[in-house]
Amino acid sequence: MPDQQPSWTLVIHGGAGVLERSRMTPELDAQHRAGLDAALQAGASLLAEGGSALDAVEAAARSLEDNELFNAGRGAVLTYDGTTELDAAIMDGRERDAGAVTGVSATRNPISLARAVMEKSPHVFLGGKGADQFAQEQGIEQAGRDYFDLPLRRKQLEELKAMGADWFDVDMKFGTIGAVARDVNGHVAAATSTGGITGKRWGRIGDSPVIGSGTWADDRSCAVSATGSGEFFIRAAVAHEIAARMRYLGEDAQAAADAVIADVGALGGDGGVIVVTPAGEPVFSFNSDGMYRGFATPSGRTVAIYGDE
Repeated sequence: MPDQQPSWTLVIHGGAGVLERSRMTPELDAQHRAGLDAALQAGASLLAEGGSALDAVEAAARSLEDNELFNAGRGAVLTYDGTTELDAAIMDGRERDAGAVTGVSATRNPISLARAVMEKSPHVFLGGKGADQFAQEQGIEQAGRDYFDLPLRRKQLEELKAMGADWFDVDMKFGTIGAVARDVNGHVAAATSTGGITGKRWGRIGDSPVIGSGTWADDRSCAVSATGSGEFFIRAAVAHEIAARMRYLGEDAQAAADAVIADVGALGGDGGVIVVTPAGEPVFSFNSDGMYRGFATPSGRTVAIYGDE
């Protein structure tokens, strides 16, 4: 664990699910760890210079969105129809300002679009063609079909269809990415981004862009980013529930996170959360085999993948 009260803290995740050493080659293991470390560096460099938690979580999330190993941005999985539907949310703990997008198809970094919704519009949540149009009007960088349609993601979709299965019939890796941070001024922020689930249909939306389910930040309690079986995380209002338990029951962040993840498990869901408090305490809680994760403080950076790390 880092120092008791670090001047700043950044915590990230790259998704949870069936992550076992026996199913990960040394090369892939190293590549994922390098990707996590690069995201930590992107956000930590801002925090170390006195930057805001909001800037840090956006920078860390953008780094993971640009890395094709993770299911967000460039690396997003494909829908059943072979398209891309991207979701993201960001939240500032100072005044609980928030922005979110869903079903975005051509924005290179959906997390930056979510921030634009928060800062450049009177709204919190935009979706589909409207969100894409807003992105273009704001001059946010767009990308073509060839940027997102990666061979690995196409292969995964083809394998799912060949099995005659739907996304809920196979072992899941919940590839959402996220970041939470506490800056030198004691403010917290959260960011979450995802491509959803391979083979998703009918405009399915998970918890990632839903404020209070997959993403939450409030200086009075904590910042949370979740990853997992989104339908269950929505039903449990996971991110807000953790913050509420801290505020109203006086639980510490670890106890609150563990209790809410246990509730998700009781409902039948898998996944996890990252949490940071206004005191800078980093917390991880998950009931899956593993979760791509890491944290940084002035003392250094640490990354992990498997449940026994």
